[in-house]
Amino acid sequence: MTELNEKKCIPCSGEVPPLEESTKNFLLKKLNPEWKLTHNMTRINRRFQFKNFKKAWDFSNQVCEIAESEFHHPDLHLGWGYLEIEIRTHKIDNLVESDFILAAKIDGIKQG
Repeated sequence: MTELNEKKCIPCSGEVPPLEESTKNFLLKKLNPEWKLTHNMTRINRRFQFKNFKKAWDFSNQVCEIAESEFHHPDLHLGWGYLEIEIRTHKIDNLVESDFILAAKIDGIKQG
């Protein structure tokens, strides 16, 4: 079975149904335990802590590189010493497998 971080995100046409609750919970367990389901299980969210703004900014740039290469873009909330990432498939305002793939790829970034 292919690991999530080895898969590619698939662009959503808006016709893809959201994942079932049981599948969301199953895929969430494959991620770092700091990822949480939010907004009635329609988004996943994780907050990263850093020593200062520059380290958070540098990390956000790495997230942006992954997002661009996967053509799947999270919402980023950057502040002094933190980066909060919220992922969902915007076209359906819910979660599909690609959301978990993106989170797994973000989990693979080494934090400085």
